[in-house]
Amino acid sequence: MTPSTSLHPASAPARERITGIGRVLVTIYGILALAATGRSFVQIVSKFSEAPLAYLLSALSAVVYIVATVALVKRGSAWRTVAWATITFELIGVLVVGVLSLIEPQWFPHDTVWSVFGRGYLFIPLVLPILGMIWLRSQSSTRGDS
Repeated sequence: MTPSTSLHPASAPARERITGIGRVLVTIYGILALAATGRSFVQIVSKFSEAPLAYLLSALSAVVYIVATVALVKRGSAWRTVAWATITFELIGVLVVGVLSLIEPQWFPHDTVWSVFGRGYLFIPLVLPILGMIWLRSQSSTRGDS
């Protein structure tokens, strides 16, 4: 037994799964989860009546980012399914809200995380689920699943 496994046996499997680009991906998801949570909390508490749809969508995106972050870190087929589901929902959400915020801007008088395809977040919300799907797919091929 190596010193690292004897001191932290429960963390060893997670380290094996999250390496390289996976760590970067999880870190970005975590940062977006914190940013979206903070933004939606402030918006809902301080000015909810100004743009309820936009602020509720910010809160929804925060929940999606939190669940996706946890699902990407956890091991097992159930968590893998949750990761696929949340990342797919995220991509659909950013595409739908992105289009709606362009064709019906009055619905979004204030920005959300996903409005205009994540413009307020440097379009990271648009690119991140695609990268997440690519990473999840690469993980299944390296493990031999499909």
